[in-house]
Amino acid sequence: MDKNGLIIDLRDVSFGYPGRAPVLDQLRLSFYQGDRMGLMGPNGSGKTTFFHVIMGLLKPSSGRMEIFGRSVQEEKEFAGIRQRIGLLFQDADDQLFSPTVLEDVAFGPLNLGKSQDEAKDIAGRTLESLGLAGFEERITHKLSGGEKRLVSLATVLAMEPDVLLLDEPTTGLDEATEKRLVEILQGLDLSFILVSHNIDFLMKTTEFISYMTKGKISLDEESIPHTHVHVHKHGRYEHRHDHSGPKADKKDQ
Repeated sequence: MDKNGLIIDLRDVSFGYPGRAPVLDQLRLSFYQGDRMGLMGPNGSGKTTFFHVIMGLLKPSSGRMEIFGRSVQEEKEFAGIRQRIGLLFQDADDQLFSPTVLEDVAFGPLNLGKSQDEAKDIAGRTLESLGLAGFEERITHKLSGGEKRLVSLATVLAMEPDVLLLDEPTTGLDEATEKRLVEILQGLDLSFILVSHNIDFLMKTTEFISYMTKGKISLDEESIPHTHVHVHKHGRYEHRHDHSGPKADKKDQ
């Protein structure tokens, strides 16, 4: 990691899908150890694409990327990155693929070279920490939407990452499960970037909120849509809640 604690450093990163305008357009971002960043933006603004570029799932057309102090461009350079950055997909069904919860949560540790006993122990402890003790033998595809979301988070945390990228984690959650997720995130000793349309959820879980528009990320509070009226400080800047936010959609590119 960079001696100044710089984890993710993106400089003029661009990406576009064939036949379409650039989704990311010379995007810049400096993300430091200890940061808890919220990210909002209209549907299709590139938030999910942004995460996939960081993970090496998509390759930018131009720009420079340094993660944990090292330049990354080729697939082989992202292998270590994916062990240290955990990505929570927007759709839990994209994250869960094993028959039982235990198998799903233990998969990551096994893939990192842990023994079966070690992986089971890590999985059990992770599930317990999320209030999911006793879920080990539950059938994954029979879980409720909220249970799938928490188990998906368990699969990520079991990898013991340094950083989390969380893509719309409140999608499909009832009020009680969302409250539980807030408590979990508040209790984690991890840096994370959290994409959400839910401003109140972001206010409870992040230190500052950025906004993605026109392929770039802005810290300008005037560009951030809010849901109610009042002024208060949040993280790095003071801002006003003064109009309705965007409506959430299931998929975002």
